[in-house]
Amino acid sequence: MNDFITRSLRIKKVLSGKDFYQSKQVTRSRMTYGNKYADWTFCPNEINEDSILYSFGVGEDISFDLQMIESFRVHVHAFDPSPDSIRWMENQKVPGKFHFYPFGLAHEDGNVSFTEPADPGLRSLRMTDPGQQDVQMETTHNLQVHRLPTILGKLGHDRIDILKMDIESAEYKVITDIISSPVPILQVLIEFHHRFENIGIQQTKKAIASLNAAGYMIFNVAASGEEISFIKTDA
Repeated sequence: MNDFITRSLRIKKVLSGKDFYQSKQVTRSRMTYGNKYADWTFCPNEINEDSILYSFGVGEDISFDLQMIESFRVHVHAFDPSPDSIRWMENQKVPGKFHFYPFGLAHEDGNVSFTEPADPGLRSLRMTDPGQQDVQMETTHNLQVHRLPTILGKLGHDRIDILKMDIESAEYKVITDIISSPVPILQVLIEFHHRFENIGIQQTKKAIASLNAAGYMIFNVAASGEEISFIKTDA
């Protein structure tokens, strides 16, 4: 699906109130890496072999991560608690600067319930919301997650140069937790999930406003309107 079709479909969502238009807020150099449907736009300035990239939500595509290693020699720390993703990663040959961890990112530490779609064509697990159970999502998994400050402590890091997260609607509580924590992050690349029935566009608007207030400004919005790239403007 090309960007023209993506934008056309998005217009329909905007007109129906299921999406909204968000413009970039600052101008920065931009590069886009990764396979189609798994690509991310980042600012290459200040990214080098000493940079640290955290990649949350591996799924079964690490094309972005591998291109970042090839081009910039960065260290990529990738995370996903999904059993399918863990099995897939076990069969991948990755460079020495790619490090995989079988746990996820959340606003709390511990084991939490994840639910998988009843539709076998959909693979991504979602953190179970006890107050809004989806009758179409049945099979659950009890999986390990950690807060971002906990993960940095485990890995011995004091900063993140690029944080990429596609965590199936868990991003909203994580954003609040990140803003309230002392973790220095230069860029935050997020896939928002306001398309989910129990989320809605107001949660994404609120999250963007919170990030803006913390000094993170938008330098890229994907054609889908869901992947948004932020940079710390006072870094």
